[in-house]
Amino acid sequence: MNPDTNKPTLLFDLGGVIMDIKRENCVASMRRLGMEDPGQFLGDYGQKGPFLALEKGEITPEEFRVQLRPYLREGVTDAEIDAAFNDFLIGIPVERLRRLEALHRDYAIYMLSNTNKIMWDSRIAEEFRKDGHDRDYYFDGCVTSFEARCYKPDAAIFRETLRKFGLNAPDVVFFDDSQANCDAAARLGFKTVWVAPGQEFYNLEIPRSEA
Repeated sequence: MNPDTNKPTLLFDLGGVIMDIKRENCVASMRRLGMEDPGQFLGDYGQKGPFLALEKGEITPEEFRVQLRPYLREGVTDAEIDAAFNDFLIGIPVERLRRLEALHRDYAIYMLSNTNKIMWDSRIAEEFRKDGHDRDYYFDGCVTSFEARCYKPDAAIFRETLRKFGLNAPDVVFFDDSQANCDAAARLGFKTVWVAPGQEFYNLEIPRSEA
């Protein structure tokens, strides 16, 4: 959708806000591929090692798989690696997609996500299509960590979002399930809404922006 600059602006995180995620599913799947300690790389709010490098755009998916293979049993395929990684994602309830669609009538809506090209081009894209629309239907624009080459809660990725879309921080309400990310955004002047575990973003009060 094309942004309406006269509308107030909402900026959404993806995982834990729009997309349900479960780290333990990915940990279990990586163990089935032979990884002894997936927890050394996989966190609830951030990754390490090759997983982090992929999300920061420092390596390609092909390089990621090469770097992961020493931790896996012999013979694991690219498709098996990608499927195990995608198991971090549970899915997007259709109700959330419809709530986003309804909000879009009154707000400009953007996404800011720490994510990676493997998930972005596969499972994430598939989940947004489940109600008959593609991802771009719901958002006026998206910033991903792997494309921006920076990573929440670093201030750089918030500044890149403002620059890319010509936004002013006090005019933007930012939703995230990480308090650290909300705090980082607030320091730059964003209004913030922390989406605690078990909460739905559409049940939370939207602070008034400056727009």
